[in-house]
Amino acid sequence: MPLVAEDLGGIALYGWVFSSFLLADLVGIVLAGELADRFGAALPFGAGLALFALGLLIGGLAPSMPVLVGARAIQGFGAGAIPAVAYVVIGRTYPDALRPRMFAVLSTAWVVPGIAGPALAAFVADHFGWRSVFLGLLPLVIVAGSLALRELRTVAGHPDREARRVFVDAVRVASGVGLALGGLQARDVVFSPVLIAAGLVLAIPALRNLLPPGTFRAKGALPAAVLSRGILTFAFFAPDIFVPLTVTTIRGESVVLSGLALTAGTIAWTTGAWIQERTVFRVGAAPLVRNGFLLIAVGIAGMGAVLAGAVPAWSCVPAWGIAGLGIGMAYSSISLTVLRHAPAGSEGATASSMQLADILGNALGTGIGAVAVAAAVASLGSAVAGVAITDALAGGLAVAGIFVASRLRPTTV
Repeated sequence: MPLVAEDLGGIALYGWVFSSFLLADLVGIVLAGELADRFGAALPFGAGLALFALGLLIGGLAPSMPVLVGARAIQGFGAGAIPAVAYVVIGRTYPDALRPRMFAVLSTAWVVPGIAGPALAAFVADHFGWRSVFLGLLPLVIVAGSLALRELRTVAGHPDREARRVFVDAVRVASGVGLALGGLQARDVVFSPVLIAAGLVLAIPALRNLLPPGTFRAKGALPAAVLSRGILTFAFFAPDIFVPLTVTTIRGESVVLSGLALTAGTIAWTTGAWIQERTVFRVGAAPLVRNGFLLIAVGIAGMGAVLAGAVPAWSCVPAWGIAGLGIGMAYSSISLTVLRHAPAGSEGATASSMQLADILGNALGTGIGAVAVAAAVASLGSAVAGVAITDALAGGLAVAGIFVASRLRPTTV
């Protein structure tokens, strides 16, 4: 993205290239889940794929940064269909015995590109230009999507199911989150509280309509699982984005070491998902989720020790590997719990509510962390205090997640 900003200008919109994708993705997930329940998997998947491809095309040809921001919003809206449809297909076509394996496969499919993707994108951008990163994906999307779409036509929906007006609520949540994050980033004594309050007023009532009843109180297995997903992504991703900063800027080590720490977390995530596949029917989902939160808390504590200089800098590799193992075990176990308790014919809406909590946890965790670090740099001239606050908040939430996970019944699977 730095190459994009250098070419197109509009550096003030740099953050919105990412935020527009995230907020539109949130709306797409909610709408796709509802459509999949009513009309089957093929319709939302095909529409999402077409929008994703259109976003890539416009992004690759974008003459300015505002056009690129719009393209990323289209791309994100389309991308929202993919996880929603995946959960519907797993819930309706795979027996209980195979679902843990499918979630492990999904984790592998999402995590492995996370290892190779950034390096490959950087190579393509350096040698062929940043536009090739967008346009080069189009053939792959078209071929892979066409093959998948052919099979998805067999996954039928329930057209007689009562329609829910989820689109307006999803837009309200996305708009509210955007306002709240904007208020956090503004760091203005007048406008920040106003924006944050407006965002909460707009988002919370709509969020209550989209999440299972009792989610904020973890009342029952399904609400507790959805709440656990939001806590999980907050607790992991808030400190995750500051692993490179901790290792390179604060401890003065090489980019290679920070890359090793992130890679360790990524590989361990996949490993944790496969541990879930092997053990979930024997021990149940609740212990895996509790232990996952515990491992994340341990990993965050390890990174806190690295930040404080109490341990060698290379300790970041095992520390973040432990955190990655924890989220891998808990993430797939929560997915399994949600599908297990989804009402028949509402797998899409139920999975979308989980993904909604997933995205909100990620967005709020990284947003609050970024504000803490920026404030520390502005007031103290160093990011150390901001990273420490972020780690403490994330670690505290990981501990809270252990107690929320106790609401998952031992008989979940």
